[in-house]
Amino acid sequence: MSTIAADAHASRPLSRQDVKTLSLSALGGALEFYDFIIFVFFTAALSKLFFPPDVSDWVRQLQTYGIFAAGYLARPLGGIVMAHFGDLVGRKRMFTFSIFLMAVPTFAMGLLPTYADIGIAAPVLLLLLRIIQGAAIGGEVPGAWVFVAEHVPPRHMGFACGTLTAGLTVGILLGSLMATFLNQTLSPQEVLDYGWRLAFVTGGVFGLLGVYLRRYLSETPVFEEMRQHRALARELPVKTVLLAHPGSVALSMLLTWMLTAAIVVVILMTPGILQSAYGFAPAAAFNANLLAVASLTVGCLFAGWAIDRYGAGTTFIAGSVLLAGCVWGFYTKIVADPSQLMTLYALAGLSVGIVGAVPYVMVKAFPPAVRFSGLSFSYNLAYAIFGGLTPVAVAALLGESALAPAYYVIATCGIGLVAGIYMKLTGFGRDTVERSAPGPT
Repeated sequence: MSTIAADAHASRPLSRQDVKTLSLSALGGALEFYDFIIFVFFTAALSKLFFPPDVSDWVRQLQTYGIFAAGYLARPLGGIVMAHFGDLVGRKRMFTFSIFLMAVPTFAMGLLPTYADIGIAAPVLLLLLRIIQGAAIGGEVPGAWVFVAEHVPPRHMGFACGTLTAGLTVGILLGSLMATFLNQTLSPQEVLDYGWRLAFVTGGVFGLLGVYLRRYLSETPVFEEMRQHRALARELPVKTVLLAHPGSVALSMLLTWMLTAAIVVVILMTPGILQSAYGFAPAAAFNANLLAVASLTVGCLFAGWAIDRYGAGTTFIAGSVLLAGCVWGFYTKIVADPSQLMTLYALAGLSVGIVGAVPYVMVKAFPPAVRFSGLSFSYNLAYAIFGGLTPVAVAALLGESALAPAYYVIATCGIGLVAGIYMKLTGFGRDTVERSAPGPT
């Protein structure tokens, strides 16, 4: 691509093709994340159906959560393998394969025989399918960020990453809505008999629809240019990442820690904490959570727009301070005035939207030849570590203080603040912002 052509590509507005790519990518991401997250909404039913009835309820629940966690542990391996081929043979192939790899085991879960039917083979099969799901999501999320970022003009890269992240949060919302719908329309026994199967089979069908829709996407211009100029990685991309870009790996992993803390604590753990530590009724906690997830989706879009307009440093400085303030206000004020739950949780969810700016930094941190591998390795390894440690750390700290979730998230906001200052001082991503700034009139 010539310098003139590159400048023209950088300065052009979003085209109809760009909007189509973003829409289909975000839709596919939402459907795939629904498939991955729906498991957690039916752990109570799965624990009763896939483990021996003579085992105590808490042991069966623990075993079910162990299977759920196995999906996170499988993410790094699946992500590295798919990223390896994504850097060598193409983004689109792996982008499509990842959603297929998620849809098939989700559909199969909905058809699995239970412990009463086949004994110990039932939880073993459930575990194997969950591992495949983890491998799929490990390739999908980084692949999706790279795919949309390389399709749009550089001055819209932040918005593209924010849009894709918003799509992933919609997947969480869809899972919550499906669980709420089935539990409100079916009796507890009907949920055990067939209701939970409907959630998984529906996810599998929609996932296969996502595979079909991705046929209409094209390979990214960045990868096509590298292929034409024979500039693809010639050895193991992840080896190049570790040897040549350790600073980018460290920055990406630290920001993923912040992302993990915000999502796991504020979005996934808080409904339970509201009930156990603050005495809210389950219905009130989950209704507020739905509003928080919807606000998070809006926040991701705003963060993506902000990073294009104001740069990575400014966005993370402001976003980290906002997240810390909203989370502190949420956990301290709901005790004094429980009637403010919906409003305060919505604001907290909106502030979590800073996570929509994280993928922009990771995409920009690695050169195109090893971008997929660098992002996937950093993000999935950090998520596997901190996704497992965060619930344990917060649960342990809750024994000391009901404000433990706020303390933990605020501590990780410090990471985002320091990273923002570093990016501000070094001019990280400044070329994109300069191209996006309006010219003289």
